[in-house]
Amino acid sequence: MIKVLVADDHAIVRAGLRALIAAEPSLELAGEAAGGYEAIDLVEKTHPDVLVLDISMPDLDGIAVVKKVKPRYPDLRILILTVHEDEALLREAIRAGASGYVLKRAAEAELVSAIRIVMRGDLYVDPAMLRSLLLEEKSIRSEPQPVEPLTPREIEVLKLIVQGYTNRQIADKLCISVRTVEGHRANLCGKLGLRSRVELVRYAREHGLIE
Repeated sequence: MIKVLVADDHAIVRAGLRALIAAEPSLELAGEAAGGYEAIDLVEKTHPDVLVLDISMPDLDGIAVVKKVKPRYPDLRILILTVHEDEALLREAIRAGASGYVLKRAAEAELVSAIRIVMRGDLYVDPAMLRSLLLEEKSIRSEPQPVEPLTPREIEVLKLIVQGYTNRQIADKLCISVRTVEGHRANLCGKLGLRSRVELVRYAREHGLIE
């Protein structure tokens, strides 16, 4: 039997959750809270397995509740139940320690499934939110990533490399050791994601470092 504590400031939502839990033989209602502080108090008194928690409550928001109870009850599974389809809120909730994020418009069967999934120790994200996150991550990966700025010395070394100087000649010209030149060359390739002199020449030309 999975003990479920419900926390939502809307009585009609709590009534729906109460009916849902009563209809599931594997679930048991541990209690109901109408606010964040009451939810914390009931967690301490009833020791539920799962806390189904609204994110927007007048006294203490759901994420703040998560931050307060999760360190004290690390085995407690917390499902955020919300109307907000907001990726930033989702990430904040998961970072705070929530086990899942369910939209209130989700079907009842989905919430029951989410409860069972988090009880197995897995993370649950509403399918609509998951699709949105995957599209966002794909967009981020497809964008060119910023290049770490080159130091003045690295720019000097790069100019000499594309002019055809060897590591020894660069070391002599700049009065540094060959090992230091090799280090600068490795840093250049690492920062720029390049591997050959040809690619370094192309980069230098595109960025106005050589004529």
